[in-house]
Amino acid sequence: MYNCATVTSDTVKIHFFGGAGDVTGSNFLLETTALPKNIKILVDCGMFQGNKICDEKNRQAFPYDPAQIDYLIVTHSHIDHVGRIPKLARDGFRGKIISTPPTRDLAEAMLVDSLGVLEKEARHEGLPTFYDEGNVKLAMSFWQTLNYHETFNIGPIGIVLRDAGHVLGSAMIEFHYNGKKIVFTGDLGNTPTPLLRDTEVISDANVLLIESVYGDRNHETIIERKRKLESVIEDTFKKRGTLMIPAFSLERTQEILYEIERMMEQDRIPLIPVYVDSPLAIKVTDVYKKYESEYFNKDVKYIMNSGNEIFSFPQLHFTQSTDDSRAIDKSPLPKIVIAGSGMSNGGRILHHEKRFLPDKNSTLLLVGYQAANTLGRRLQEGQKRVRIMGEEVDVRARIETIGGYSAHKDSDALLNFVASSVDSLERVYTILGEPKSSMFLAQRIRDYLGIRTTVPMAGEVAEIQV
Repeated sequence: MYNCATVTSDTVKIHFFGGAGDVTGSNFLLETTALPKNIKILVDCGMFQGNKICDEKNRQAFPYDPAQIDYLIVTHSHIDHVGRIPKLARDGFRGKIISTPPTRDLAEAMLVDSLGVLEKEARHEGLPTFYDEGNVKLAMSFWQTLNYHETFNIGPIGIVLRDAGHVLGSAMIEFHYNGKKIVFTGDLGNTPTPLLRDTEVISDANVLLIESVYGDRNHETIIERKRKLESVIEDTFKKRGTLMIPAFSLERTQEILYEIERMMEQDRIPLIPVYVDSPLAIKVTDVYKKYESEYFNKDVKYIMNSGNEIFSFPQLHFTQSTDDSRAIDKSPLPKIVIAGSGMSNGGRILHHEKRFLPDKNSTLLLVGYQAANTLGRRLQEGQKRVRIMGEEVDVRARIETIGGYSAHKDSDALLNFVASSVDSLERVYTILGEPKSSMFLAQRIRDYLGIRTTVPMAGEVAEIQV
C-alpha cells in the first residue's frame, strides 16, 4: 500500500525538543539509523509562548543542525507549531516542508503577522530579530502540500496525513516503516465542532505520541457551552456593557462568529454589534472561505447550500485599520469585541481590556487555553489589578471562562482516542501539555488501558525498534 522498500531492521529515534513538558514550542525530530543514509524528519517547529516572542527560548540555536534536516512535516498552523520555521530556514534548513493546503496558506498569514509583533518587541528590547521577511519567503519556497489520505514516501518511510479536526487543515501524521505505525497526533480537535469534521479514528497505531493540553480535566458539553455563551451575551446586553472575547485569530474566532450568527438568526440572543478587531483574523477568515467546500462538516455545508453565507451578517463589523479599532471604544453600547491574542499576551485585545476591565458592567470571556505567565491566566485566576501596556488597571469587569469552546480534546476524549488502538499499541508518549496534565493522562492510560505510557521531557530521546 505504501510502496516503501523494506529494511531488515532499524532503530527509530525520536528526540523531544519542544512540546515535551510544555504546551508550546512543538518540535520533535524523528531519525532512522539504517545505512546508507540516515533520514532526519522534523515534526513542527513552533514558537514557545507565555512570554514575549523575542524570549531567549525562541532566540537560541536549535539543538540540531538545520542543514542536516531532510523534511519538516507540519501538523497545523498555530504559531506554537510553525513560529520558528523562518528561523530554521535562516539557520540553514534547505529540505522540504509538508502540510495540508490550508495549513500552508494559514501558516504564511500567521508568520507574517508574528514577524510584525517580533519587530515591535525587538525594537522595544533593543534586540535584533531572529528572522525577517526574506526568511519567511525562503521558508515558503520549500513548502509543498499533501492532501488527507495521500501517501508520501521518504525513502522506506510512508507518510499519511489524517484529519485531526483541530483547526482548518490540521493533521495527524502517520509514519509507516517496516510494518510499524508511529503516529504524532499534533493537537486533536474538541469534536464535534461547529465548523470542521470530527477527528478521524485511528485503530491500529503501534506507537502514539498524543497531545495532553487538557489531559487532567473535561470540558462543558456542547449544550452547556452554547447556553453559557447565550447567557453572557444576554447579561452584557441587559447591563449595556462591552463583552470582550480574547480569541485566537485561527479557528476560535471563526467558531464564535458562526455560533453568534446562528443564535441571532434563531432569535436566541439580541441583535448586538459584533466587532472583529484583528487584521489577522480577517485574513484567516478569508482562507476559511476559500476551503469551506472541502473541509467543513456536513451541517455547515447544508446551511451554505441553503443559500446562507457564513461569516456575514448585518451586525458584524471587521476592523482593519488602527483608527477603526480605536473607534470601537467610542461606539454605542452594548457591543461584542472579538480580538487577538487569545491569551491577552499581545494584540488589540489589550487596548480594549485596558479600557473596559475597570467597568463593572462589562465582561471578559475566555474561550481558550490560557498558558502560565500570560495576562489571560492571571485574569482567569482572579487577579484584581493587572499591568497592561505599562499601566496598572483595576479589574472590576466580570471574568468568565467557557472551556467547551477549546479547540482541544478533553481528558475523556483523549483516553477514548487512545483506546481505539488498544489492541495494537505498544507504547504511548503524552506530549504538548503542562507536566501535571501529561502525567495525569499517562496514568489514566496505564490504569484504564494497561498500555506502557511515558511522559517525556525536553532533551530526552526515545528509541523504537522497527
